[in-house]
Amino acid sequence: MELIHRNLLIGIHDALQETFFEKNKYADKVIERLLKSHKKWGSQDRAVVSEIFYNIIRWKKRIEYYIGEGAKPGNIYKMILAYLLWSDTHYKKFEEFDGIKIADIITKLKKGYLPTKAIEHSIPEWLAETLEKEIGPNWEREMDALNEQAPTILRVNTLKATKQDLIYELEENDIKSYPINGYPDAVVLEEKRNVFITEAFKKGMFEVQDASSQLIGKFLGVKEGMRVVDACAGAGGKTLHLSALMKNKGQIIALDIHAWKLAELKRRAKRAGAHNIEVRPIEDSKVIKRLHNSADRLLIDAPCSGLGVLKRNPDSKWKIDAEFIDRIRKEQESILQDYSKIIKKDGLMVYATCSILPSENTLQTQKFLANNPNYELVEEQKIMPSEGFDGFYMALIRRKA
Repeated sequence: MELIHRNLLIGIHDALQETFFEKNKYADKVIERLLKSHKKWGSQDRAVVSEIFYNIIRWKKRIEYYIGEGAKPGNIYKMILAYLLWSDTHYKKFEEFDGIKIADIITKLKKGYLPTKAIEHSIPEWLAETLEKEIGPNWEREMDALNEQAPTILRVNTLKATKQDLIYELEENDIKSYPINGYPDAVVLEEKRNVFITEAFKKGMFEVQDASSQLIGKFLGVKEGMRVVDACAGAGGKTLHLSALMKNKGQIIALDIHAWKLAELKRRAKRAGAHNIEVRPIEDSKVIKRLHNSADRLLIDAPCSGLGVLKRNPDSKWKIDAEFIDRIRKEQESILQDYSKIIKKDGLMVYATCSILPSENTLQTQKFLANNPNYELVEEQKIMPSEGFDGFYMALIRRKA
């Protein structure tokens, strides 16, 4: 039985073209728009389209090797065909595949030879070199994990529900989910489903948040009644978790340089019933200065390379380069230096990234502490992708009294 029909093929082609060749187009938004515009596709069709789309992005470099040339607009159908052959997916002989030398692709597939580690793991050559240099021989194990499909993990909103409430409510929508040992607020879906159309989502019973990311709120050690600043809040995944951990008591000030992200946070907070959050866009340096010496706790979830979350954002490895990582390290250093003054003496902050590079993580923490002897490291945690979920780093730092 054919798993892919022509209208699905064309949809995958157009979505890949947009992701690979249009600036600032990210895979998650591209696929979301594609599926929204094809409401007649059944759940199986949608699942097939998503899987093929993400796998071609994930394995782009290896597929380019199989077709003998790089990704360019005229090659997308060739890349899709190579993927279908490699993955043993049944397909019809669509006219879009006419003129493609299938025998050449099959010859390379049968050989099984891959000339470089970068092609084997489907990452840019510069990134293979960076991982080897920073992580050592274990980098390949981490890339194996990062090339797997990410499970869908939800964080129960304890302001509105218990974990068991959420599991039962999802089951009413024929969505099976299970608790995860060691992650008190996390449930994992048995299979990928659109959870955003459920009553549970509309009621604010959960947010989609990876299990590793859920550890950061606990690590910060917030308590009811505290004044907490989330300095790089974005759309607020971790902010909302902090609000739940504080049981809506105390104050959370959510900062970000992008006002549109904070607008999204406000919408999410309303749905979640999180009432102790105040948003403040960072329009100039005065916003930070006004907060100096005022917070019991500070979260700096810093901008980073995102190399720990390639499972769910595989397109980002094709959108960054070595220069980007150099720039982001300088930005992290500057943010740590400027924002750390927000905590009171004897207060605690967490510096966190979703990267697995020591130069963005431990080395940044060490540099900050060397330059700021009035701060001390309490504890640090490194979560590697091979442990099962996203790669994350977090350092708990105290400002000395």
